[in-house]
Amino acid sequence: MTLVDWIIPLRHAHLTAVGLSLTLFAARGAAVLAGQAWPMQPLARKASVWIDVLLLGCGVTLWTALGLNPLREGWLGTKLLLLLVYIGLGSYALKRAATRRAKAGFYVAALLCAAFMVSVALTRHPAGAWRWL
Repeated sequence: MTLVDWIIPLRHAHLTAVGLSLTLFAARGAAVLAGQAWPMQPLARKASVWIDVLLLGCGVTLWTALGLNPLREGWLGTKLLLLLVYIGLGSYALKRAATRRAKAGFYVAALLCAAFMVSVALTRHPAGAWRWL
């Protein structure tokens, strides 16, 4: 089998990892805001890392198989920049922000960033869902 033969399974793995990653982040963020300890325990943190490693690995393999270049494909470059923003916002939402209110703000901002990332991926346009306005 060639790499191209793996595109459909890779896409399904990537989409599954997206769903798992966003669900786990949403649950961990809500639990942090509720004052629970489990989101920062090693099992939850390691699960998040492994899911994200799978997500990134599938994504990079898909770029390679499809011959995509984030510098040439505006939507993919936008998605990667948003990923960096999402990581930063998520880090503050889960642990770095000093107050519960700040964590809540970063949590909402991270979820909005993730939603926009998904819209960019679905539309394959840098403006995502905003392009229809």
